[in-house]
This record gives sequence, structure tokens and C-alpha cells, in this order.
Amino acid sequence: MVLLGPSHRVAFRGLALSSAQSFQTPLGEIPLEQVSDELLRLPQLSVNDMAHAQEHSLEVQLPFLQRVLGEFRLLPIVVGDASGAEVAEVLEQVWDGEETLIVISSDLSHYHDYITAQQMDRTTSDAILALQPERLHYEDACGRIPLQGLLEVAQRKGLDGELVDLRNSGDTAGLKDRVVGYGAYAFAVHSQQ
Repeated sequence: MVLLGPSHRVAFRGLALSSAQSFQTPLGEIPLEQVSDELLRLPQLSVNDMAHAQEHSLEVQLPFLQRVLGEFRLLPIVVGDASGAEVAEVLEQVWDGEETLIVISSDLSHYHDYITAQQMDRTTSDAILALQPERLHYEDACGRIPLQGLLEVAQRKGLDGELVDLRNSGDTAGLKDRVVGYGAYAFAVHSQQ
């Protein structure tokens, strides 16, 4: 289980691994994957515990993953100043077939009114489903770089994307003047008809 999310608190170049042996949530301990020497040789990847220390983009996903998956081993990666191609190279290295679960944590649009956010997020969603990483920009998703990397890998691996749900905080919290967008997508190998 590979989990990637953008860095919100620490500026750094590349992608950051954690030296921790496990992560802890109220639902229990999650053991971390041991990283291969081959993976650590990638120049964009380093161990950077400061990047993980206060980063919420990964930890918000952990309770959901624990409820759905039960026990699993985690490879958490915080993405800093990097390119989609650099993320894709890392994802190619950790890809271990169809059973590999890769989760990208990202919000979509931030702090627009409800209607504007819906329009922006629909455009972003269309780009994700069309596997067009070049159409994702900074204002579209805080995790655009990990998303771009995943979309590059999805193109090469022949994956299809499916929209699970697309909403914003105005759909649940009630306030519609400043909302945050959210989308859920699943990618799998092209189905044979």
C-alpha cells in the first residue's frame, strides 16, 4: 500500500520517505514498508522525517485505510518540489502488479464559491479521467504533482479511471460561500469486453 500526498508545511526538493518503523492512529499501529536500496538510489527520493512530522495529507487517509483494509504495510511518501515524471518513476519502482494499491491524497479547488468550485472541479475531474496530467494546475488540486505522476503511470500501464464521487464541502457542511472540493477515483487495468 503506497500513499502519496503533497507537502503543506515543509519546503523540500523531491519526495520524502519516513525513517519510522510504524505510524500510529487511534485505530492501531500501521507497520511501514522497508524500502529497497534500489528505490533509495533514485535521486528524487530521500528520507526526510521533518516532511512527515506535521503533514496532514497522509494521516487523514489512515483511519479510512485501516477500516477498509484491516492490517496492511504502508509506504508513505510526502511530495515536495518535484515533477510528475519524478513521481511516476518512483511509482513504477514500487509497482508490484495489479495487487498494488496506490492512494493519492489531495483536495481539489480551495475557497471558491459553491458554483465556481463545481465548475473547476468538474474540469479537473475530466482531466483525471482522461489521463491528461498536463491539464492539472496548481489551483486545481494541492496534490497535482502526485496526481500527475499517477496519471503518467496509468497511461503506461493501460489503466482506466472511474469517478467514484465528486463533491465539495458545501454539500455536507452547508456553507457555500467558501468551499473545498473533493473527488474519489479508482483506476484499474482496462476491462476486456
